[in-house]
Amino acid sequence: MIERVSPDIDGGRFPVKRVAAERVTVRANIFTEGHDRLSAVVKHRSHGSRRWHELPMQALPNDRFEASFVVGAPGMHEYTIEAWIDRFGSWRAGLAKKVEAAMEVSSELLEGAAIVEAAAQRAEAARSETDAGWLVAQARTLRGESDLADRAELALSTELARAVGRHPDRADASSLGRAVQIVIETQRARTGAWYEFFPRSTSKEPGVHGTFRDCEAWLEYIADMGFDVVYLPPIHPIGSSHRKGPNNATVSGPEDPGSPWAVGSEEGGHKSVNPALGSLADFDRLVARARELGLELALDIAFQCSPDHPYVRKHPEWFRHRPDGSIQYAENPPKKYQDIYPLDFECEHWRELWHELASVVEFWIDHGISIFRVDNPHTKPFAFWEWMIRQIREEHPEVVFLSEAFTRSSVMQYLAKSGFSQSYTYFTWRNTKHEIEEYFRELCRPPLADFMRPNLFVNTPDILPEYLQTGKRAAFQVRATLAATLAHSWGVYGPVFELCVADALPGSEEYRDSEKYEIRHWKLDDPWSLREYLARLNLIRRDNRAITEGEGPEFYDVDNREIVAFTRRSPDCEEAVLVVVNLDPHHAQSGWLSLPLAALGIDTERPFQVHDLLGGARYLWHGPRNFVSLDPESTPAHIFRLRRRVRTERDFDYFL
Repeated sequence: MIERVSPDIDGGRFPVKRVAAERVTVRANIFTEGHDRLSAVVKHRSHGSRRWHELPMQALPNDRFEASFVVGAPGMHEYTIEAWIDRFGSWRAGLAKKVEAAMEVSSELLEGAAIVEAAAQRAEAARSETDAGWLVAQARTLRGESDLADRAELALSTELARAVGRHPDRADASSLGRAVQIVIETQRARTGAWYEFFPRSTSKEPGVHGTFRDCEAWLEYIADMGFDVVYLPPIHPIGSSHRKGPNNATVSGPEDPGSPWAVGSEEGGHKSVNPALGSLADFDRLVARARELGLELALDIAFQCSPDHPYVRKHPEWFRHRPDGSIQYAENPPKKYQDIYPLDFECEHWRELWHELASVVEFWIDHGISIFRVDNPHTKPFAFWEWMIRQIREEHPEVVFLSEAFTRSSVMQYLAKSGFSQSYTYFTWRNTKHEIEEYFRELCRPPLADFMRPNLFVNTPDILPEYLQTGKRAAFQVRATLAATLAHSWGVYGPVFELCVADALPGSEEYRDSEKYEIRHWKLDDPWSLREYLARLNLIRRDNRAITEGEGPEFYDVDNREIVAFTRRSPDCEEAVLVVVNLDPHHAQSGWLSLPLAALGIDTERPFQVHDLLGGARYLWHGPRNFVSLDPESTPAHIFRLRRRVRTERDFDYFL
């Protein structure tokens, strides 16, 4: 019986997710009736390959078996499991008990000789002549007339067990009966620091529409802060019909630029750029400049149209019509989006629509884009995303899709299963110690971790959380520290974040004078900016594999509900970071932190030094309980690094 296989998503309905060079640990319950010993292997291969690679599975307590392997380049991989009764191992275990009890075992040795002879025949069939000849000789000895104790010692020898084990009897083997699919993506699908900004707000002159050329100067600013991915909201022409004014006003003025998410005008649609930003050649130059600075450019994919989009005129059949013949605009009561027409993914001509939308993604791939943030995917059919992402990845396995779906957890998880590389999360609204610990214990552990990768955005153009509205500068530091250390990927919408903009429309999470509806001018060199703090966080991330590659956070007890503490460990457990954060942005908080020193590799009998990578301070700690105090007026958090460096056999230095 082969049961409780992991990793495995919905019984093989969806592929497991990994990135290139990541380890896959396969576990399963494998058992049979009676007391026979079992052997099992994991078989894995690249999709399309005929040759399986086999790895023996190690027996764990309670019928659990385990084996691991490292996957290769982006693409599809698969594994399965095969198990069989280990006749020789079962016989050998029974013989050992009888020998220990000083029982007569001549009959048992004859039985063992037959098992060894059968292994010799399998070795010969496999053209392993050396093993075949040696095993025949051992079987002859077991049947011989030599001292019974000597023959029993031979039967129980490790050398004989290994030789027989190389040629097991798998005639009656059981298999999982299917191959578990694994989609392998690039490292960026798992890890990265994202920075979002509006290109139209990049001009050096207030009130002037920014261009792609203006964006080039911002790329240097973003690279200096250590971000990896630059994400741009839609860069397409913007419709004029029902164009929204400042603060989502239903009436706009002649100079109002409109919402970038109202995609399409007479100047083009999803395969065009807004002329106010520049030309397609200017965009290509921006992509090239980003690469020179070590940045990757991500684009917003918003599959919706303004009333002026060319699709409306050329393909009215792709939209839902009301009884009066007009096209239904988007609504999320009480909000109305008269400037946006949703596409009808289930219309009579859905095949043509789906292929056209896939061609939009392919168009931008041809212009150097391999990362896409997808707007509101939960309002489109699951089947469409599963089909489109699979289609794109067949030719472009390097492409990364980020799901912007702030909706019910079951829907968010299904989108992740359907192929999205990363997902927005509820982190934006998890502020208390209990909320953070409970949420990340679930989010960063299997089964969710096998298919849903969180990207922790601290804010978005749509969301200015209440915590940031009321917490002043320290609140921005707290949320940035948590986002940068709790998961592999995090993001900010700037420069409103580093400039600590907290002005919201009354009773909402909407920014006042939002860039969604107007051009803003930002002073990037403002001394109040958190740009140096963000740069420090990203540097700490790059220098510590525990954050960018390790498993999810392990939380520790602090006797103060306003202080949260957790570690992140590297995959090999050689490095760890300890993060301690004051969640109260208004008051200093202190408490006693309890650490499992032995589990962290720290000598429990010696004092150890802790070094704060954020502020540079050093402290000498003693034992598992130590005092921490954090004042939001100076710094609301510590990030300690734990690295064991061995000088001699008796001399250990611990650096936190």
